Amino acid sequence: MAYIKRTLDNVLLDWKSDPERKPLLIRGARQVGKSSTIEQFGKHFEHFVAINFEKNKKLGALFDGDLDVREICLKLSVHFKKPVVPEKTLLFFDEIQTCINAIRALRYFYEDYPELHVIAAGSLLEFALEELPVFGVGRIDTLYMYPFSFQEFILACGEELLWKEVGKSSPEKPLFSVFHDKCTELLKKYLIIGGMPAAVSSFLKYNDILKVQKTLDNLIQSFQNDFAKYKKKLPALLLREVLSSIVKQAGGKFIYSKAADTSRHNIKQAVNMLIMTGLVIPVVSSSANGIPLGAEPNYRKCKMLLFDTGIFQRLSGLQLSAILLADDFDVINKGAIAEQFVGLELLKNASPYMSENLYFWTREKEKSHAEVDYLIQRNDTIVPVEVKSGKSGKMQSLHLFLKEKQAHYGIRTSLENFCYYDKISVYPLYAIGNVITDSIL
Repeated sequence: MAYIKRTLDNVLLDWKSDPERKPLLIRGARQVGKSSTIEQFGKHFEHFVAINFEKNKKLGALFDGDLDVREICLKLSVHFKKPVVPEKTLLFFDEIQTCINAIRALRYFYEDYPELHVIAAGSLLEFALEELPVFGVGRIDTLYMYPFSFQEFILACGEELLWKEVGKSSPEKPLFSVFHDKCTELLKKYLIIGGMPAAVSSFLKYNDILKVQKTLDNLIQSFQNDFAKYKKKLPALLLREVLSSIVKQAGGKFIYSKAADTSRHNIKQAVNMLIMTGLVIPVVSSSANGIPLGAEPNYRKCKMLLFDTGIFQRLSGLQLSAILLADDFDVINKGAIAEQFVGLELLKNASPYMSENLYFWTREKEKSHAEVDYLIQRNDTIVPVEVKSGKSGKMQSLHLFLKEKQAHYGIRTSLENFCYYDKISVYPLYAIGNVITDSIL
């Protein structure tokens, strides 16, 4: 599978040349492209030494006993018949979650061998880190990786010039209507394909959505097979049942009693485990009375996102033709796929060095319910974001939020082009990631 460029490539190049760099730990769900990205990055070095601890379990013994990282490097050099030389070699620990002592060793690379470039990656790392009471605070940097963003997808499709036009656009300067229509069509495909590298690669190679669906089905099967690894903690069947319920309840508050016929405690454990795997991302209710947004969370009111829209549409059984042929936003957003997309884009466009949380606002009063889909914190400002059905509407919840919280402006996103209504800036869905860096914020 040919490598497809990622935005993380430039982040890694900056890290390579940083004289004060620390060992990097790259975290993310399975099969989002961690290993292939680092392997590609390894081409910028004279030597690349990669240890996959799942495939080379015996090498884990090198990390038993005293963690003398220089001695470990000498033995790795002999084993792989490759030099481990500062500034010339990239040392890569893959699937590091299977070797706890290798995770412990990362801090000593910073303390005792800082001139060597060291990167580690793994899935299910949260489970491994639970076993470490102390984990290299201040000595290790973490990067968070997700499936392809829409920007990465559209660039992979060879639409660099089109995306440059999107970057020049704003609510005050809408995108040329022909370009807007083209972006919308690409967005429809992306909602179905999602951002998993295998799915994107299949689409680029065959331009066949049905082949992509088979790829997604194989990915889903591999994730579900992983559930068997947790059988000591929770039954795989319960994890599948809860995951299915999360898909069915998308777009609304997650109700535990609807998830499975078992205790709330077991369901909560299953949800937490799915979050730890990276397959599920919580959106937490915030009072939005001040910053930070996480200062007053209400974890009893949570919505749940799946980490990829392609996986989501396969599990929810959405009709592909309805999405591809529709001009109606209500059809596009069937099953709240657009709301899923917006939340994921906000995460993917944030700094990869930060573990961002997602928040929403809700006010529940008798005969008066209001909800804003997402809240963004920018400096000392809270910006509400509403995923709106259709190209018109009163946006009552958004206006209510602006009034109650005395917010200066809000953002609405849908299929319409860039524009604005008084205090409301409108971004098309495909450009919602731009709000992270746009000057309006």
